[in-house]
Amino acid sequence: MLEDQTARTDGTSPRIPAQPAADSQPPSDWPTGYPDGYAVVDVETTGLARDDRIVSAAVYRLDARGEVEDRWYTPVNPQRDPGPTWIHGLTAEALADAPLFGEIAEEFATRLAGRVLVAHNAVFDWSMIAREYARAEREAPVRQRLCTIALSKELSLPLPNHKLESLAAHYGVVQQRAHHALDDARVLAEAFRPSLHLAARHRVRLPLLACQPLTEWSDAVVPRRPGGGPGAGYRASGRGYGTWRPARKRPACPYPNPGRYEPEGRLVQGMRVAISGDTSVDRDLLEDRAIEAGLHIATSVSRLTSLLVTNDPDSPTSKVVKARSHGTPVIDEAAFTQLLQDVAPAPEG
Repeated sequence: MLEDQTARTDGTSPRIPAQPAADSQPPSDWPTGYPDGYAVVDVETTGLARDDRIVSAAVYRLDARGEVEDRWYTPVNPQRDPGPTWIHGLTAEALADAPLFGEIAEEFATRLAGRVLVAHNAVFDWSMIAREYARAEREAPVRQRLCTIALSKELSLPLPNHKLESLAAHYGVVQQRAHHALDDARVLAEAFRPSLHLAARHRVRLPLLACQPLTEWSDAVVPRRPGGGPGAGYRASGRGYGTWRPARKRPACPYPNPGRYEPEGRLVQGMRVAISGDTSVDRDLLEDRAIEAGLHIATSVSRLTSLLVTNDPDSPTSKVVKARSHGTPVIDEAAFTQLLQDVAPAPEG
């Protein structure tokens, strides 16, 4: 499930004609509210789960108008099996002498500092980066991210799907080594530039989302399918792995929905709670605590949703947009965590 999805408040998408890569000159009147710089990032990993690790990382730094300033790449020793070597091509032998993430964390941070992180399926790359920095007892200097999937949707690009290779083909960008972090970052940087210019020309609001550093997490081993070969524990997608944060099977809530949360009041067992965007506590842990308290964790927002929890209430995610349209109460993670300490029992009968 991708959370870097955007929607307009009126439920429509802008109809912007696609433009070829050759028409990539930036407009002379550049929007004043756009970021000052970008860090186009790609990370290859041992898999998708919360206990998986980064095996390589690449960054292309771009200026405010998408022009390349420099590039950087490093392999990373994940201190475990490298996972789908048939995808990223990095074997245990190749990574044996690579630096640990803690050893490259500072240099990586200098590439990210003061810039918007740009990635294709950005929630995945950012979540992996945030978790690695948390393990290293550091904080990544990233405050906002931009997903090129979300931007493509905002621009109504005529793509057959949202794979990176489809975005690249649309702009005539040639991939040389798919799933190699440096080449994927190059391809994305070259495809992002004309998208950025198109957005600027039509004054499109960039789908920027806030990034929340991870402060509490679990590295408990996630069960994988037996076999160990191609496809074991991984599903095909545009990245080669699958979507980030696969759906979890949750126990049914035993309590009826008592209705909406009343501001300044208590949570009540049975309330339907949706969570959107980054949380400082690992999402699985936060959801488990809510379920243990007797709440119903919803995967989407509807008129029946009691409460939306988000640290980015102004974001254009579908959950925030729907909560706004339904008048659903919205609170941040800190307030929700406090309320979890005193959840009222479900009404009798």
